[in-house]
Amino acid sequence: MLSFLFRGLTAEKPGGAALFDALTEQARQPHWYVEGSVPDTLDGRFAVLASIVALALVRLEREGEKGDRLSVALTERFIHVMESEHRELGLGDPTLGKTVRKLVGSLARRTELWRAAVAGERDWNEATRDSLYKEDVPAGAVAHSAQALKALWDGLQGTGVERFAKGRLQ
Repeated sequence: MLSFLFRGLTAEKPGGAALFDALTEQARQPHWYVEGSVPDTLDGRFAVLASIVALALVRLEREGEKGDRLSVALTERFIHVMESEHRELGLGDPTLGKTVRKLVGSLARRTELWRAAVAGERDWNEATRDSLYKEDVPAGAVAHSAQALKALWDGLQGTGVERFAKGRLQ
């Protein structure tokens, strides 16, 4: 009788949440910030997360309609999380929309970048440098991150949409 009041307590996670959580877990791996020398800052962590999400979006593009639906759900989840995180950081309504639009634009730019790299139109190390770093870093750090992103991409290749939707990346 009162189930309508508690629907949110037992509802399934929103679409794209399991995949976003799995991608976030990948972005939190210490190797990005230690061996990869990505700055362990808000900007650095965002760069890693956005790069990983962009690779997943490029992979989902290859799955037709099912991939498109999950891609939209993943992007919506990305926007929701970015908005929530920035609210927690103290951004209010006047600036929040502009900030989130900028972050989504950054994700779109990375998606284009990785689309070109995956197609062989761009060097993988160069794409890694452009996607993760604002400043010059040692070549070994870029090579580490490029290898990690390539390994992630290779793992994503063998994963179907159903597994992605459940947050399984391989």
